[in-house]
Amino acid sequence: MIRLLAFLAVVFALGLGFAWLADRPGEMLVTFNGYQYQVTLMVAAVAIVAVVAAVMIVWWLIKSLWNSPYTISRYFRVRRRDRGYQALSTGMIAAGAGDGALARKKTKEAAKLISSDQEPLINLLDAQASLLEGDHAGAREKFERMLDDPEMRLLGLRGLYLEAERLGDRNAARHYAGRAAAVAPQLAWAAESTLEELTERGDWDGALKLVEAQKSTRQIERDAANRRRAVLLTAKAQALVDSDPNAARTAALEANKLAPDFAPAAVIAADLVIRQNDVRKGSKILEAAWKAEPHPDIAELYTHARPGDAVLDRLNRAKKLQELKRNHAESSMVVARAALDAQDFATARREAEAAIRMDRREGAYLLLADIEEAETGDHGKVRQLLSKAVRAPRDPAWVADGVISERWAPVSPVTGKLDAFTWRAPMERLGQLIDSETDAAVPAIAAAPPAEPAEKAIDIVADAPTEKQASAPSNGVEKEAAVAEAVSEAETAGRGLDLPPLPDDPGVAPEEEAEKSPRRFRLF
Repeated sequence: MIRLLAFLAVVFALGLGFAWLADRPGEMLVTFNGYQYQVTLMVAAVAIVAVVAAVMIVWWLIKSLWNSPYTISRYFRVRRRDRGYQALSTGMIAAGAGDGALARKKTKEAAKLISSDQEPLINLLDAQASLLEGDHAGAREKFERMLDDPEMRLLGLRGLYLEAERLGDRNAARHYAGRAAAVAPQLAWAAESTLEELTERGDWDGALKLVEAQKSTRQIERDAANRRRAVLLTAKAQALVDSDPNAARTAALEANKLAPDFAPAAVIAADLVIRQNDVRKGSKILEAAWKAEPHPDIAELYTHARPGDAVLDRLNRAKKLQELKRNHAESSMVVARAALDAQDFATARREAEAAIRMDRREGAYLLLADIEEAETGDHGKVRQLLSKAVRAPRDPAWVADGVISERWAPVSPVTGKLDAFTWRAPMERLGQLIDSETDAAVPAIAAAPPAEPAEKAIDIVADAPTEKQASAPSNGVEKEAAVAEAVSEAETAGRGLDLPPLPDDPGVAPEEEAEKSPRRFRLF
């Protein structure tokens, strides 16, 4: 567009010039070699323009002829390069699609048309073709040759890293990832692998520096970086708690500041502060963490923060935690345990039953069984509660990659992943799922056949303990569980019959009468 406007401007200027000369007639006299030439001014101007144009055309023709060999060779060179890039593009698409034969064919074609020094992608296509053909040793050699080229070094390290991962050689994989992370910390795969290596050998300071580099390069978001720093600082505090309490306290407090709702950081920070006789500050840390998410470790440290407290003082501190987080099963469990220690059985029973209503789980039933045994010593009710505990969902625990741990750990013992442990309930028992109130088999029970005669049911009840005696364990607790299971089977067989209760059987409590349904189905 600009060239067109410039051309029009030149033509317009020439037109104006010729029009100006036409309006002002004149003559021009030229004497050359004894002759005089007289022409009008317009003819002289046209002749000058024609001569200039002729000179320019002649110069263009001479220059074109002179440069014609280079122009012809350049044309064929560009055509050859275009064909090479077309072959390279087709080969990369074939490699991505998994067509090893076509990828190898296009690799050879591209290598003939383009030099590998000119286009490094040919080396990548060659390595990918080797991988598709199953030649992993050849692919590793090609990746190793890439390490000598600064432009291809990261690509070679990536290829060697993936090959080491495929072979299960974690040390070699982390070595290549470390080299890549040193050159380019913004690479996610290199940074993650290096972070796992640093955390596995306990180099928490090195891991913190790497996380800071990830944050500065915006590889991870700010919140994710703060969470990682909190986890690493908590692990560092755990490692230094015995050797350097002051450094451990500093790391733990920083971790708690970054993630106030992170229970392990709050617990270790409060513990280290309380050890230095600052109970008030430690209690505030625990209270803030408890408001965010109640945790039994927080409650344990909070209620026992002052070693000289009496059991009633611990009960009052437990009630204070309950005030901070009402209508939560963990709050009721804390008060119930403290009340049991204080021999306040009414409060303990009330809070334990409230915890069961809010979160029906194994620990609540076991706690209620302890209360029943301490208050009444009724072994029948204790066995009944233990039977319910066996079928209830399990209590929350630290779970990572299928591993259940009572204590938090910064990395997974299976994969080495950072911050893998989460506080949640493990997989529920099958019996609890089948025995739930929303069991899909309930409609089928309504059409069940009529109950067997009473005499046959009584025989089953009498024989049930005998069948369990052959495999009954010698341990007292396991024996009680076996007896409870036998009693449950007997109740299942005799459901719907008006049978007298078994010895030491407390029967059905009035408050549990409404919970039972005549159409419920038990497998255990």
